[in-house]
Amino acid sequence: MPRVRATPAPLTAAALLRLMRLASPSLPVGGFSYSEGLEAAVEAGSVTCEAEACQWLLDQLQLTLARADLGLAAAAFKAWARGDTARLQELNTWTGSTRESAELRQQTEQTGRSLTQWLRQEHAHDPQWATLAALAPAPTWPVAFALAARYTGAPLREGLLALAFGWAENMVQAAIKAVPLGQTAGQRMLAALAGQIPAAVDQALQLADSQRQAFAPMLAILSSQHETQYSRLFRS
Repeated sequence: MPRVRATPAPLTAAALLRLMRLASPSLPVGGFSYSEGLEAAVEAGSVTCEAEACQWLLDQLQLTLARADLGLAAAAFKAWARGDTARLQELNTWTGSTRESAELRQQTEQTGRSLTQWLRQEHAHDPQWATLAALAPAPTWPVAFALAARYTGAPLREGLLALAFGWAENMVQAAIKAVPLGQTAGQRMLAALAGQIPAAVDQALQLADSQRQAFAPMLAILSSQHETQYSRLFRS
């Protein structure tokens, strides 16, 4: 007989609101201060207008989030549910070792540490918070977000949707400042990203460990160039 998969619990109103907090650009982790190479792409002339900025972010959604961070966060979410500390350290190490520039590694570690400290306010006595804080060399963003999503009580897929949408909002705001663009253009870009996020999440949920990859050469080169860019607004 075919195995019957359990139906995930429905998303409650309280869990939805907690997820909205996690996806908000106002989350005190400093996500707004990173452009993930986009500012360097603007400097290089690769992104000069709304259409190019939108395509850049849509490509990044597919090449980095769908193939790496979302799948990694899904694996971490399951590892937190099992209390599998060894698996969490493995995933955390993979995240840090596959960041292709010093800036990108700094970003995942800084935002991961900041989210860990934020979670401490409400979950200081939870042993899983202590496990997160002890991950070496530092908690990384996807692994920390996976625990934060677990704390909301939301199902896995909804947690990944929040992760992806939070990224999209921060990146659209970076594009508005760096290109620069207007707020209406930003909303059009955000709508385009939102239209592609569910498919990216579903793709990530199907990834096996051997299929997960972090390979975006142009992004890595631009991020490295950004480290010495003379005039810049963002930390990466």
